[in-house]
Amino acid sequence: MKLATLNHRSQEIELKLALPTSDPASLAKQLARVPVLARRKPTHQHLHNVYYDTPEQILRQKCIALRIRRVGSDAKPEWLQTLKTGGRGDSALSQRGEWEVPVPSATLALDVLKVTPWSGIDPDGTVFRALKPTFVTTFERISWSVRRRDGSMIEVALDLGHIMAGEKRTPLCELELELLAGQPAALFDLAQQIARTIAVLPLTMSKAERGYALAQDALDMPLRAQSPKLTNDLSLPAAAGRVMREMFCQFTANLNALRTSDDPEVVHQARVGWRRFRSALRLFKPALTVDAMPSWQALHTLLSFLGELRDIDVAWTDTLPPLADAYTAGDARRTDAWHAMTQSLLHAANLQRKSVRYALHEPAVGASLLATTQWLEVLSARNGPGDAGVEVKVSLRRWSRRRIVRLHRQLKLARKDTDSPDSQHRVRILAKRMRYGIEALRTYLPKRRTKRWYLQATSLQLSLGAARDVMQAGALVAKLETDRGLVEFLRGVAVGQTRPG
Repeated sequence: MKLATLNHRSQEIELKLALPTSDPASLAKQLARVPVLARRKPTHQHLHNVYYDTPEQILRQKCIALRIRRVGSDAKPEWLQTLKTGGRGDSALSQRGEWEVPVPSATLALDVLKVTPWSGIDPDGTVFRALKPTFVTTFERISWSVRRRDGSMIEVALDLGHIMAGEKRTPLCELELELLAGQPAALFDLAQQIARTIAVLPLTMSKAERGYALAQDALDMPLRAQSPKLTNDLSLPAAAGRVMREMFCQFTANLNALRTSDDPEVVHQARVGWRRFRSALRLFKPALTVDAMPSWQALHTLLSFLGELRDIDVAWTDTLPPLADAYTAGDARRTDAWHAMTQSLLHAANLQRKSVRYALHEPAVGASLLATTQWLEVLSARNGPGDAGVEVKVSLRRWSRRRIVRLHRQLKLARKDTDSPDSQHRVRILAKRMRYGIEALRTYLPKRRTKRWYLQATSLQLSLGAARDVMQAGALVAKLETDRGLVEFLRGVAVGQTRPG
């Protein structure tokens, strides 16, 4: 085979969107009615992809994907070998290296990898010889080519099928907008046109990442906070963008997992991601242009439903179980009342989870999440390292220390008055903001004092949170048709926990 057949486009830029619909079969017709696609003839392909890695998953550890793709019918198949590298993994906008070449069969070809970064990864061929099939993706692709007046060209691809790893299988339903020419802003503009009528969610996981997760029984696991990659040469806006992009990714990734997962921790981590994101907005306010911020009005119903679901989950999974023995004390009637209460809470949680999923089907939610994704991409690129002619005017180390010291002073002042539930709530919120701020800016902060303040904030948050959770559980149980003595018991526990000191 001649190496001249290699596709030399070495970068893939695409916007990935999940499609939270209850009727995937109707998506092609819905997309065909979107004005920008209505007059364009779609193409149809059946794609079968086998992804390879070593038993130790060396490629996954290096953020590399290597696959063989079969295109066409079983009678006349065509084969493509693709190597993809890089990618941040914290945004629906993916920018990564891509090298694709036709090959004569379903067998990996080492010779065509020699003009890619593979040589730096595997100079002696040891990794290549250890490669084995890891998982498979099979799907129908319906795609439209869109050429815009500004000269940009975009391929819109609807992928419907499944991912398989051994005996495990998961559905695949997503939309990819790939930039063939032009600027990434064109991807978001086209996505917003689609999101006016079709519910979408920014998708940060690639098919390869989901295949690996499926193989390891880690699909739809809750995504917890990660440490943002910060350096001293970043501008303040770029640092703000990187920090908030990771936090927003935590929010949207858990929203995606919530579509199929009943794990209460997924709900918890979605709310943590949003709280961290809003806290960072306050932290970086001096670096942000307020007029450029997107509106989050369309998210209010979703966020409210998430909060209500989290309160119910905390009550029946965390707060109430340790109190069961103290209330029942071996009494059969009380034991029955307690069991009835927990069953009612579990039923309420199931209903509330359905409400959250229903809210994700609202197109305005996806449009808002898309606008935020684009805003963070623009912010992250402002005056970043390596920009020609840009001078970093703010010392991130000095700025970060000032902001955290200011937060510490606010928390210290608020702790002088904790007599009322409102004042305790303010202390708890400030403790959270202190903790999130330290986690975000840890790179630039002095270690010893930062550790002390972080432990103080965490301790305050946990202690006041426990008292708040008992109060909230009591309020939830009071709304149920349950034993009045049980309600009074929970009120007594709550009063005891909210006393000063």
